[in-house]
Amino acid sequence: MAYWLFKSEPDSWSWDQQKKAGEAGTEWTGVRNYQARNNMRAMQLGDRGFFYHSNEGKEIVGIVEVSKLAHPDSSSDNPTWECVDLRAVEDMPKPVTLVDAKANPKLAKMALVANSRLSVQPVTDEEWAEVRRMGGLKS
Repeated sequence: MAYWLFKSEPDSWSWDQQKKAGEAGTEWTGVRNYQARNNMRAMQLGDRGFFYHSNEGKEIVGIVEVSKLAHPDSSSDNPTWECVDLRAVEDMPKPVTLVDAKANPKLAKMALVANSRLSVQPVTDEEWAEVRRMGGLKS
């Protein structure tokens, strides 16, 4: 299993909306960056990711799971753009803020800290475990 981080502006698509999408989940549309798209192409069913509120809040608030592999993004007429479907798995008991992540030396190389602009990012096993610990979840 691989781990990821998905960024969303909460005024466009919030964690609460993601949870309301239910078991089937919803398309992670609107990604228009080749590296982020390629990250989604590399995903497997069951891969897990952090759901991150960007701009407003700047914090990891939940865990999602890939429920459908990369496919054409329905929000684009251009076949270049693809997306995966995600379903909500669990809340982060204590949201992990960007400030907290940057202050943790164990996360110094995490893409969120080093390249915070990328909307779909890989997360290492060690980063996954540390952020879960910080958020009050067991590994």
